[in-house]
Amino acid sequence: MGQPTPTGGNWNTGPAPGSNAPSFPSGDSQGAGNVGTMFAAVLLLVTGCLAIFQGIAAIANDDVYARIGHYVFEFDLTAWGWIHLIVGIIVVLTGVGLFAGSNVARGAGIALAGISVILNFMWLPYQPWWSIIIIAIDVFIIWALCTSWTHATD
Repeated sequence: MGQPTPTGGNWNTGPAPGSNAPSFPSGDSQGAGNVGTMFAAVLLLVTGCLAIFQGIAAIANDDVYARIGHYVFEFDLTAWGWIHLIVGIIVVLTGVGLFAGSNVARGAGIALAGISVILNFMWLPYQPWWSIIIIAIDVFIIWALCTSWTHATD
């Protein structure tokens, strides 16, 4: 949009009313998508570390967690400890890969967050509120990684 000048050119009057498109500095082609990826990477690191601690606690002492009710999917607590420990280590490594900007880490983060949702659903008999919180965080991680994924146009 512009106004005609006395010499026949157009003056730049700025963006159209109602369009408040953010302007990013030159060279920043990802914009806000990069923020979502970094936040998901931080969340992956945090949930991975918490899963490691959760696994160590379950391996070290079977009395830390008590089963609440009877469920179809009952496993040995030591086995759950090893599962949480191994998945937690892989999740932390994936979070580090996201900080490095790896698209493989992005795909792995989406897959691992999905696996974590399933594992924490099965962990409900031992820590119901904690499992629900981790499931919610994992769903947010999946959303953040999927919506901020931009493909290179080179």
